[in-house]
Amino acid sequence: MRRLLALLITLAAQGAGADENDWRVPFIATPDEVVVRMLELAGTGRDDLVADLGSGDGRIVIAAARRFGARGLVQGDVLTADFSKATVVTVYLLPQLIGDLQPRFIATLKPGTRIVSHAFRMAGWRPDGSETLRLSGSHPGQGDESTLYLWIVPADVRGTWAGDGVRVRIEQNYQDVEIEGASGAVLKGAEISWQSPRGGFRGRVQGARIVGELTVDGKTRAVTLRRR
Repeated sequence: MRRLLALLITLAAQGAGADENDWRVPFIATPDEVVVRMLELAGTGRDDLVADLGSGDGRIVIAAARRFGARGLVQGDVLTADFSKATVVTVYLLPQLIGDLQPRFIATLKPGTRIVSHAFRMAGWRPDGSETLRLSGSHPGQGDESTLYLWIVPADVRGTWAGDGVRVRIEQNYQDVEIEGASGAVLKGAEISWQSPRGGFRGRVQGARIVGELTVDGKTRAVTLRRR
């Protein structure tokens, strides 16, 4: 309860100190049932730090604390605030603002961070999941249904990796990856795997290394690949 009170005090202070000449987006509150589903879609839990960009009345971070035991992060200026430590990011902003934020999502958020957007998609970045939620009643400003989109921030794996007798070249477009001589490549956050005619690989990206296990002809061994 102390944490919730601190969040509410912060929200009030930001509202009172805001410059009335600042450019603002229209405020349309997110329905409570959508708030809960956004947090559920992100798999929010006690270990998460939730940042709601364009937080309005703070209902998402408050719900994250009350219902899911997570910590909440309330931001001032959505375009300059530091939300790099967040593990869950919720967004209900116009497409232009989302487009301005998109490069920062990739550059500053850790691989595996979940981003959930209400109503609007990101350009060129395929969602990892989406769903349309039918509301229990019509909501001012948006009608009787909401579409949600989920993205999981991918690790940067583009380039050539080699080590322990293995060499692979990876092409990447967000979470979509292609690997020469392999098929079924999957990148989810920092976890990466692929298949080859003789076996497959499963590992985890750790900065400039990919650490995992390679299976060839039924035999599995530990492998560490380094970016070249």
